[in-house]
Amino acid sequence: MAWVGGSRYLRGVRWDNLFDDLEGQLEHELNAEEIDLRAEEERLRLGRLSLRDRLTSLAAIRGAGIIRVALVSGETITLRPTTFGRDWLAADLLDAPTVGAQCVLPLSAIAGVIVTQTEVPASLAAEPGRAARLVDRIGLSFVLRDLCRRRSSLDVHTRTGLLTGTIDRVGRDHLDLAVHAAGTLRRASEVHQYRIVPLAEIQLVRLS
Repeated sequence: MAWVGGSRYLRGVRWDNLFDDLEGQLEHELNAEEIDLRAEEERLRLGRLSLRDRLTSLAAIRGAGIIRVALVSGETITLRPTTFGRDWLAADLLDAPTVGAQCVLPLSAIAGVIVTQTEVPASLAAEPGRAARLVDRIGLSFVLRDLCRRRSSLDVHTRTGLLTGTIDRVGRDHLDLAVHAAGTLRRASEVHQYRIVPLAEIQLVRLS
């Protein structure tokens, strides 16, 4: 009887070992599946990231929110973004000749964003959840219409050069600019040219 009992004990030990092995394998497979699932979710998240997302993350992680941007025109500018719209950003222009200069930058005019090695992963980080704001849906033409209503004198940087003047009206994909000298008011006597400018040609709008 002692031998039979011992045999039953040994069989019990072997079964316990088998179940432990199965449990370990199952746990390993579940962990591997969870890791693969998280990796796939991360790939999908990264695939949905937009340039705007990267810029908002950079503005949040950098000291004072400063970013350096290379424009399609070849110029490099230093900005402190203040507002992000749907396809544009408003910012303090830090390397402008005048202190306190502000600008509106279409995202389509950005040729590149200059970052450090450590900022690359930080720019990919998920943005903390926040409620959607109305400004997130506002397009560039809406902002330009507001500048038109204010009769603001401004510098419009285009692919072919700089135009200074006042916006007379804004269409769906273009604006009318009354070109006059910087520092002068928009009077008929001061306007020396009227220019229809496609919005796609605008690289930067700087408030004079």
